[in-house]
Amino acid sequence: MDYVAALLPPVVMAVAFTALIVTIVKSQGGANKAKEDAAVDAALSRAESAGQEPTTHGA
Repeated sequence: MDYVAALLPPVVMAVAFTALIVTIVKSQGGANKAKEDAAVDAALSRAESAGQEPTTHGA
């Protein structure tokens, strides 16, 4: 039974990693892609506009 105890953690981690990869691949594209792209574009435009404003803090 020692071999079962030794092999169980790597097998569980392999299954969890595979499930994670499958979830990531399935979440790419699809119906949410436009919404996610719009959110990223909005965040990038906010970051760019914040970087272009003159700073009034400090001396």
